[in-house]
Amino acid sequence: MRTVNVTRYLAPLREGGSLPAIAEADDGFLYVLKFRGAGQGIKALIAEIIGGELARLAGLHMPELVFANLDEAFGRTEPDEEIQDLLKASTGLNLAVHYLSGAVSYDPAVSHPDALTASKILWLDALLFNVDRTARNTNMLSWNKELWLIDHGAALYFHHSGDSREEYILKPFAQLKQHVLLPYASKMLEADELMKEILTPSAIDAVVQLVPEEWLNWGESMSANELRNAYAHFLNMRIANSFIFVNQVTDGK
Repeated sequence: MRTVNVTRYLAPLREGGSLPAIAEADDGFLYVLKFRGAGQGIKALIAEIIGGELARLAGLHMPELVFANLDEAFGRTEPDEEIQDLLKASTGLNLAVHYLSGAVSYDPAVSHPDALTASKILWLDALLFNVDRTARNTNMLSWNKELWLIDHGAALYFHHSGDSREEYILKPFAQLKQHVLLPYASKMLEADELMKEILTPSAIDAVVQLVPEEWLNWGESMSANELRNAYAHFLNMRIANSFIFVNQVTDGK
């Protein structure tokens, strides 16, 4: 993943609960900037990296993710106090998603993906417990006549709770019936086979290693490396037991 420096804060995206913003970086591109100081904090950024990069490995369309350095000076001139506080709390390394100019929110009433693509997306979201891909908020974009995934910050939500990560490995995906692509995901068995071929333990390890060490300092007893291993263990074991969520779809549960 590349690292850029934020040069201009352009506008907040107020439809997002964590107040992401459109910003320009020193490479000349526009990005949707996700802040480390937002409500769900760094753990949401970790979920963004893991979810986004696994999607990319699986051949799904995902805008480029980059690390984005935010200088402390950005919080000084912003007139909105809420945004000013957010910028001040986010000094340092944040995450940004390449801005797809002209993209529109995916509307299932207008179009739907092919069965295998829908199945792969649903499989990935069930793997990650991504609760935020509903008809109300699809977190997908239509751009250049293709379907693009965005916003995986609500995935891996167990790391916000006190529950053991181990408890989630064998859990069904409770929000499956609310997933916007469920009606089109008729090739889950084929998707399961393909995703397991791609998301091998070495591939999982490569993605988890992308998470910066400074984002893994939660004040817990585990070191950054131990936390990376915990994420990798969860993902590998969840994939090994994917029949749990695949059967939810194929059995209509």
